[in-house]
Amino acid sequence: MILAKYLYKRFMPVFAGAVAFFSLVLVLVDLLMNLWKFIQNQVPVLQVFYLMLLYVPKTVWYAVPLGILFASSFTLSNLYADNELTAVFASGVSLFKFALPLLVFSFFMSFALFAFEDRLVVKTYAKKTEMQSQMLKEEKSFNNDRIVVLAEGGNIIYKADFYDDAQKRLHNVYFIFRDKNQKMQAVIHADSAKWDDEAGKWKLQNGMQYTNKSGAIEMESVSAEFTNRLVEPAETFRNNTISVETVTVKEAKEYVEHLVRTGLPYNEELSLYYKKFAFPFVVFIVVFLSIGLSGKTSKNVMLTSLAFSISAAVLFYVTQMITMLLAKFGYISAFSGAWFPVILFTIISVVLLRFART
Repeated sequence: MILAKYLYKRFMPVFAGAVAFFSLVLVLVDLLMNLWKFIQNQVPVLQVFYLMLLYVPKTVWYAVPLGILFASSFTLSNLYADNELTAVFASGVSLFKFALPLLVFSFFMSFALFAFEDRLVVKTYAKKTEMQSQMLKEEKSFNNDRIVVLAEGGNIIYKADFYDDAQKRLHNVYFIFRDKNQKMQAVIHADSAKWDDEAGKWKLQNGMQYTNKSGAIEMESVSAEFTNRLVEPAETFRNNTISVETVTVKEAKEYVEHLVRTGLPYNEELSLYYKKFAFPFVVFIVVFLSIGLSGKTSKNVMLTSLAFSISAAVLFYVTQMITMLLAKFGYISAFSGAWFPVILFTIISVVLLRFART
């Protein structure tokens, strides 16, 4: 207990300072990247400052893994350099047992980071993104083109050239109806279809129905038997692509389910959904890394720890970027894209800890 208190006493101030430093760097980078746009659009200084405040939770979320990596590496390396760990080892306490309080702290911090992102980060970051788009006059259009949507589990296919969100109208639209065996029943073509809020369905203009009757296609007037099933809401056809990183876990899950249901590509969004669960555990992994690599040098502890932290973070993020791209294009599963870097670096950390100086 005494060793744990002493370790926390040495670790906590460094951790807090490192998170503050890395968070500040990320805020300044974002500010510099958008500074010219703010000047061009004459955005008031106070509004820019408010945007940066909204961005702080996101930067803290990014900075915690890097901060805890630096803090644990710096603290343990300092203890090695001061020969304090030599005395600890001489008393019969192993490196793993001595550093266990850091592992326990990082384990609970992983869950805290997950909750922090889901309850605060996504809200402030979404607000920051929305306000910044308004200030920089980057308006988003909900109109959409070349639309294909699946409904009723694939039994109805909507295909349209263009969706006008202001009028809630589909232009040059086809409705393909299939039975439970996926055999075509009928195709309806219309010059346009307008969403009727009161009726809760699409009203067709100049519609014509082509019905499959015993293998023969017959052209006839539009039947209510089919048009009454055209109840997919107009919002489904919007260009409403969202970033999974800016919504909560619940909203991300609903969005992925929407993509699956409507037949749209979803690999990238699903991998980002899994990443919401995988990323917080990086906090636990980096402590393993720092324990395994600490004590490799007793000179220039500050610079060595900083260089190691940045190198390890870059290596992890590059690995994650590669696996996420592979998941996006379907070469690996979405789950693997999010979790493979975590599993890989866990194995590396365990190996390093096995051969750590003790």
